[in-house]
Amino acid sequence: MARRYDPERRQRIIDAAIRVVGKKGLAGLTHRSVAAEADVPLGSTTYHFKTLDELMVAALRQANEGFAKVIAARGGLEDADADLASELAGWMGEWLAGDRTGVELEYELYLAALRRPALRPVAAEWAEDLAERISRRTDPVTARALVALMDGICLQVLLTGGSYDEESSREVLARVIPG
Repeated sequence: MARRYDPERRQRIIDAAIRVVGKKGLAGLTHRSVAAEADVPLGSTTYHFKTLDELMVAALRQANEGFAKVIAARGGLEDADADLASELAGWMGEWLAGDRTGVELEYELYLAALRRPALRPVAAEWAEDLAERISRRTDPVTARALVALMDGICLQVLLTGGSYDEESSREVLARVIPG
C-alpha cells in the first residue's frame, strides 16, 4: 500500500493539540486524544512528536504567535513620540478582548513550563522577545519589569474572570517607565 502524502499533517496535529488543551486542559492532552481530534492515525502523532513535551513545545510556540501578531498589527514601538504605557496597555486590551480561550490556553501552556523543563526555553522566548521589543523605547531592565507587570495584569484578569481596565493598566505601566 502506497504511503499517502500529507504535507499538512504535522500542522493539523499541532492545531488539534491546541484544541484538545482548550477543551480538556493540559491533563487531557495525550497522543491518542490529539490523533482523534486531528483525525489521523495514532502513529502519526508519535512520528511527528516522539513525546508529549515535543508536542507541547510546538503548541506553545504556535500559541505565542497570538500576542506577537497583536504587537505587529498595532505597531507603536516604532514611533518614539507614542506614549509607551498607552501602547502596552492597548496591546493587552486587544489581546484580552479576543477569544479568551486562546489566551487561557497560552497561559496554561506557559505555566506548564513550571513542571516541564522542556517547555521553559519556549516560555522564556515570549518574554525575551517582548522585552527586546520594548527595550527599543526604554532600558533593558525597565523593559523586563514591564513584561513582568504585563504578564501579571493579564494573568490576574484571566484568574478573576474580570474585565480588563485599559486605563488603569496604562497608569500602572506609566509608573514603571522612567520620566
